[in-house]
Amino acid sequence: MKSMSNSLFLTFMLLLGTILAVLMLVIGQLFPVYIEQYDEQASLQLQESIDQVLDERKLELSKEDKEALYTAQNIEAKDSLFSDIRARFYLVLTILFIITLILIAVVSRYMIRNFIAPIDNVTDTALELAKGNYRARAHENEHERMMPLSHSINILARNLQDITTIREVEEERLKTLIENMGSSLMMIGREGNISIVNRVFLERFGMQIADVQGKVFRTIGLPKSLEQFIDHVFLTEMPYRQQIKMEVQQELHNKEVYGAPVIGDHGRWLGVVIVMHDITELVRLEQIRKDFVANVSHELRTPITSIKGFAETLLDGAYKDEKMLLSFLEIINKESNRLQMLIQDLLELSKIEQHGFTVNIMPMGLQDVLIRGAELTGPRLDEKNMSFHVDIDRDIQVMGDANRIIQIVTNLITNAITYSPENTTVTVRLKENETYGIIEIEDQGIGIEKHEIARVFERFYRVDRARSRNSGGTGLGLAIVKHLIEAHHGRIQVESEVGIGTKMIVMIPKN
Repeated sequence: MKSMSNSLFLTFMLLLGTILAVLMLVIGQLFPVYIEQYDEQASLQLQESIDQVLDERKLELSKEDKEALYTAQNIEAKDSLFSDIRARFYLVLTILFIITLILIAVVSRYMIRNFIAPIDNVTDTALELAKGNYRARAHENEHERMMPLSHSINILARNLQDITTIREVEEERLKTLIENMGSSLMMIGREGNISIVNRVFLERFGMQIADVQGKVFRTIGLPKSLEQFIDHVFLTEMPYRQQIKMEVQQELHNKEVYGAPVIGDHGRWLGVVIVMHDITELVRLEQIRKDFVANVSHELRTPITSIKGFAETLLDGAYKDEKMLLSFLEIINKESNRLQMLIQDLLELSKIEQHGFTVNIMPMGLQDVLIRGAELTGPRLDEKNMSFHVDIDRDIQVMGDANRIIQIVTNLITNAITYSPENTTVTVRLKENETYGIIEIEDQGIGIEKHEIARVFERFYRVDRARSRNSGGTGLGLAIVKHLIEAHHGRIQVESEVGIGTKMIVMIPKN
C-alpha cells in the first residue's frame, strides 16, 4: 500500500506543480505591463530630478536640449533598471515557487498519510484474514473517518476466528471419535477412492495409511466378500447390513458389516461409509454355548439313561436274581458316581468363572505340591503299570494357593495317565525363570493335533471321547485348570506331537 500512497502523492504534487508553474508563467507574462507603469513613474521622477539640478546650478537649456537630456538619461536608467528588476523578479518568483511547492508537499504528504494509513491497515488486515490468520485486527481510532470500516473488519475477523475455533474443535472431536471407536471405519468417495479410514481398520487389515489413502478400494487387497458388499451398497444406494466371514492375515474373522450412502446438501450423493464390527469372539462364544448345552445334555443323559434302564429292569423282576441284582446295582452306583462327579465339576467351574473369584495366595513351595499330586494319582498309575520320572533339583517358592495348585497338578497328571498307553512313563519337572516357577508334566500318550490344541481347554472338549468317557472323566478338568491358573495370574502352554506325547507347562508367578 506504500506504492499507492506514493503514487497518490506524486500525482497530487505533479498537479499542484503544474498549476503553480502556469501561475508563475502568467505572472511572468504580466511583467512588462508592471514595468511600463513603473517606467512612466520613474521618467517623471527623473525629469523632476534634472529640473531641480538645473535650477540649483542656474543653467538655462533650450526645450530641445532638455528633451534630449531627458531621453538620454531615461534610456540609460531604463536599461540598468530593467536588468536589475527582471533578475530580482524572477529570483523572487523562483524562491516563492520552491517554498510554496515544499509547503504544499509537506502538508499534502501529511494529509495523504492520515487518509491512506487507515486504508493500508484495513487492507493488510484483510490480506491476513485471506491467508487464514484470523487473529489479525485492524487499528481502531474514533477520530478517524475510517473507524466504521476498521470496526467492521474486526467484527468479521472475530466471527471468522470463532467459526474456525468451533470447526477445529468439532474436527478434533470427530477425529478422536473415529480413531478410538472399537469398529473399523472406511469412507469411500463417489469415484471409489478411499477418503477416510481409522486406526482400527489399519490395524485389523495390517495396512499403513499411505497404502489406502486416495486409492480405489478394489486395489488395496480387501477380501472379495467385502468388495462385493461395497459394490452392493454402491449399486443400490441404500443402507445394507450383513454378517461376513472373511480371511484377514491368514485368520478367519466374522464381521458384521454396515454400509450406507453419504448424502450431502441438496441431496448430492458423496459416496458410502462402511462400518465393520468384529464379532468373531461373539460367534465363538455362541458356538461354545451351543456346544456346552449339547454336551451337558448328552453327558447327563448317558448316566441317567443307564440308571433308569437298569432300575426298570430290576423292577420288572430282575431283582430276584441275586447275581444280576448285584451287577445292576454296581452299574447304577458307578453311573450315579459319574453323575455326581459331573455335577460337582459343573458347580466348581461355575464358581471359578464367577466374577470376583479369588484364590488364597501366599508364599509356598512347588516341590511338596508335586509330591502330593503324585501320591494322589499313584493308584491310577499302578492300574496301568505306569511309572513316574521326577526331575526336581530344588524347591521353588512361588505365590499361590497350595490346595488349588494341588488340584491343577492332580488334574494334569490324571489326564496324562488317561491318554497314555500301559507301561509308559509320566515325567514331572520343576524349573524356574526370572518371573515364574514352572511345572512340566509330560506323557507318552496319543498326542494332540495342532489344530486341536487351542480347544483342549474348552468345556467338554475331548481329544479321544471314547477313552475319556470310559476313564470316568467329565471333560471339564482342563477348563477348571485354565481358570485356576488365570486366577493365579499365571500361564499354561501345550506342546504336543501325535503318537509321541504331550507336555503341559504351567507357570506360576514368583511374586
